[in-house]
Amino acid sequence: MMSALELRHLRSLLALAESGSVSQAAQRVYLTQSALSHQLKQLETGYGLPLFERKTQPLRFTPAGERLLRLARELLTRVAEAERDLSRIRQGEAGELRVAVECHTCFDWLMPAMDQFRQHWPAVELDIVSGFHADPVGLLLSGRADLAIVSEAEPQAGVAHLPLFSYEMVGIAAREHPLAARPAWRARDFAGETLIHYPVADEMLDLLRKVLAPAGVDPARRTAELTIAIIQLVASRRGVAALPYWAVQPYLDRGYVVARRIGDDGLHSELYAALREADAERAYMQDFVRTVRDSSFATLPGLSPLQA
Repeated sequence: MMSALELRHLRSLLALAESGSVSQAAQRVYLTQSALSHQLKQLETGYGLPLFERKTQPLRFTPAGERLLRLARELLTRVAEAERDLSRIRQGEAGELRVAVECHTCFDWLMPAMDQFRQHWPAVELDIVSGFHADPVGLLLSGRADLAIVSEAEPQAGVAHLPLFSYEMVGIAAREHPLAARPAWRARDFAGETLIHYPVADEMLDLLRKVLAPAGVDPARRTAELTIAIIQLVASRRGVAALPYWAVQPYLDRGYVVARRIGDDGLHSELYAALREADAERAYMQDFVRTVRDSSFATLPGLSPLQA
């Protein structure tokens, strides 16, 4: 009997498992929520079995769904390996990939992805350009880096931008801070507070650029180099901060601080991989971007896909 199962179904199941909801999984596989629901319903009808429990949060797979999920992980890994082998045959397997970053929290997810990439491409010389860089694209154009992690895809001659992911920035405060009682913070809530942030230019801080500056709010400032230092200052009621949700989740779980949404729809930031256009078609470059994206979605909470 011909199987109705296709690779697209397996990718949908994997996205569903990693995101925990149909709406977020639909974004991952570039379908509408109704189209993904229809696809899953077809599978369930074809096998005569439910694949997941629809009224659980996060979503929970049935034994039948878990079996297909195991297949998805095994088969999609093997498909990716075969495609990398074909790329090596076509383009060669050696090269150099020097990565520059402009965000202080990038290393939390970049290092695991780099470890995976080294297993895929052992002959590619992979390295991080040391230090924090306010202009990583400049390093690309001067030949001192081969790929840069940036927060904006600003059009520039000779530079291609590949989307990584979008993530939510949340406001954090001490548990007993007055703002902790509010479900969402507005620009005016930061007036009179001390804002603790990384020592970077204002245009690199989305809270200032997208929320506070348009509202004419200019709070007192204090800077710290490390995420844990910012958390400690906030927990000690030295001020408030805005950080990526995935960066503060471990401290939320321990009860050190509380996190609140910024604005009604949340404050969302983006990350892209910038590389020279001449390198954009290199197989190992594309696989590095894909590895970073897949690894991040599999391990970090609250991510959303970006369109190319």
